[in-house]
Amino acid sequence: MTATAPKMMTFGPAGESDRRSQLARLMRNSPIPDRELMLNAGLYLTPQTLSRVLFMDFLYRQILEVQGVVLEFGCRWGQNMSLYTSLRGIYEPFNRLRRVIGFDTFSGFVSVATEDGKCVEAGDYATAPGYEQHLEQVLAMQEEESPLPHLRKFEIVKGDATKTFPEFLARNPQTIVALAYFDFDLFEPTRDCLKELLPYLTKGSVIGFDEINDDTTPGETVALREVIGLGRYAIKHYRHSARTSYLVVE
Repeated sequence: MTATAPKMMTFGPAGESDRRSQLARLMRNSPIPDRELMLNAGLYLTPQTLSRVLFMDFLYRQILEVQGVVLEFGCRWGQNMSLYTSLRGIYEPFNRLRRVIGFDTFSGFVSVATEDGKCVEAGDYATAPGYEQHLEQVLAMQEEESPLPHLRKFEIVKGDATKTFPEFLARNPQTIVALAYFDFDLFEPTRDCLKELLPYLTKGSVIGFDEINDDTTPGETVALREVIGLGRYAIKHYRHSARTSYLVVE
């Protein structure tokens, strides 16, 4: 499958894109045998990618004593869903109720509001056609690496989450949310899904954000301020990553 190349924002210095392309080519053409390649995946991680892996691990460890599922709003290529699946296999391999659910259009932003500024456009951050099928295969294989592989503990929900998330909640009235990660980048879907999410949180639930306090994607912060407010909970910054933030429901 060849991925599309939609417009996306980058903040690195000159030469970063070329360097990462070279590293990607090295990975795609690795002389490491297939049976050992996944055991050496860390060989090709950049510090930025590793910091994100560490952040997802940090968030997951916050919810080990909290009942509920893990939601990701804006999963795109699904790396975080894969990480959460693996982290469940490490920290609580027999917790069949710790389902991981990802929401995405897989075709990019549906629309952009005035609150989102001028750096994003409709259609940004699309994936390859039919990519969700590839992601489902990957997640299924990840589950095979841990106990209880016969129980499907993930779900990919394709479509506009402002519509699909309420539908998901209607189908799953038992839902308690331990961790919700917002990576929509945008005002309207973040606002609408935050509103739907609130009744399903419990003390100790964690909400993570990918673009809070970021002037290139202001809509996410505007949505947080409108729905929850900035004074109700401490908005904490993860020291190893500039963009990521989280709060804990207390």
